[in-house]
Formats: sequence, C-alpha cells, structure tokens
Amino acid sequence: MNFSEEELKRYNRQMMMEGWGEETQQKLKNTTVFVAGAGGLGSPVSIYLAVAGVGKIRICDFDSPDRSNLNRQILHDHTRIGTNKAVSGKQTLERLNPDVEITAFTDKIVEENVDELVGESSIIMDCMDNFPTRYVLNKCAIRKGIPLVYGSIWGMEGRLSFIESPETACLQCIFPESPPPGTFPVVGATPGVIGSLQAIEALKYMTGQGSNIKGKLLVWDGFNVTFRTYRVPKDPGCPTCGG
Repeated sequence: MNFSEEELKRYNRQMMMEGWGEETQQKLKNTTVFVAGAGGLGSPVSIYLAVAGVGKIRICDFDSPDRSNLNRQILHDHTRIGTNKAVSGKQTLERLNPDVEITAFTDKIVEENVDELVGESSIIMDCMDNFPTRYVLNKCAIRKGIPLVYGSIWGMEGRLSFIESPETACLQCIFPESPPPGTFPVVGATPGVIGSLQAIEALKYMTGQGSNIKGKLLVWDGFNVTFRTYRVPKDPGCPTCGG
C-alpha cells in the first residue's frame, strides 16, 4: 500500500467499514472516473468521489457558472462567475483533497471527442442536463465496455440508474426519445440527493461493495419523501444497443 499518514487519517472512517480496509481503499486510488458535467449533479458527484479518495477524476464542462446556478452548483461560488466550470471545479476539488489528481476539460462533449475525453476511465458519471449529450455518453460507455451512472433532476424529484450494457438496458432503451429542451425548475438540495446516490453507486462498483441498481430505475419524490424502483427491460429494437 502506498498511503501517506495524512491519507490514512482522511479515509479512516470509511476503512472502518466491514470489507473495506486499506486494500479496498487502494482500489479507489487506482481508479479513474469521468464526470460529465460540473453543474448541479456534477458538483456532489465529484466532491464525494474526491473526498472518498478516487485516484483520478476527469471532469468536463464547456460552460461557466452564472448567478442562477449558485443555488445548487456547489463546486462554484460568486467569485467564479465567468470561469469555466471544469476549471472552477478542479480548483475546489484540489482544495478538498490534494491527493486526488483532477484533470479539467473545457470541451463540449460530442461524438468526435467523447472517447478521448473519457480516456481510460473505469466508469462514466452522467451529470448532464440534456439528452443528446447523454446519448453520446451512452454510446461511448457501450463502445468502451464500462458502466454509466445516470442521474437526472426536476424540481424536487430525481431519477437514478446504473447502466452496464449489454447486461442491462442502455440509456436509450430506457429513454427512447430526448425530451424537449428548456430551462427547468430545481431546488438545490435535489441534485444533492441524486448526486450523492450516483457517487455511492460508483463507489460500490469501484470497491466491489454491495450491489448496484442494475436493470432498474429509481425515482425519488422529494415532495412526498418516497423512493420507488421500476424494472427497465432491454428494448430489442433499440438503435444503440439492439437489446
């Protein structure tokens, strides 16, 4: 093991969990994660992966924060308005855990660059706010044979799934068509809930702890404090994975 004394102190409480220990912590340190989006979902996802000790985080966002983002995008504050979100996120994450290697990408994710942006990552965190880009990430995950952790939010509601094609339905099986674009309402704590769940799904996968929410879609209703899960079968006619 190659942990410093400071790292052992930082990760002590999670290494106390049964089956975790230094060996499992080393798995995290050896892992690279791609976080697509440094906004409402990307903020808690990247923060909790960084403080957990994931070795390398590749975070990508072409946009910059404005004041309307600050109720939920906790990677940023008012001093970062106009700064690229990935660059701002890197600054925050490096302060939170200087032992994690953070790479910021300021590109827009498209078919032509997605494979290079994801690189050698072991998992893709889908923290986007639009389905065209989600579909690009979905195809990339299938090509690379790695899982994609999907999260989405609206108001005080959210959805979550762990997608690992061909074992599970792919994203386009679950959502065959992209919903119309537009500005949607959101309470800041909502991406906090869903983003935290996304981070837990990734941590379980990377450490081999517990089980992931494969083949299911979790729907959280914050108004009524309910969690419901729905089975999501493969679509034999899916144009992306073919079921």
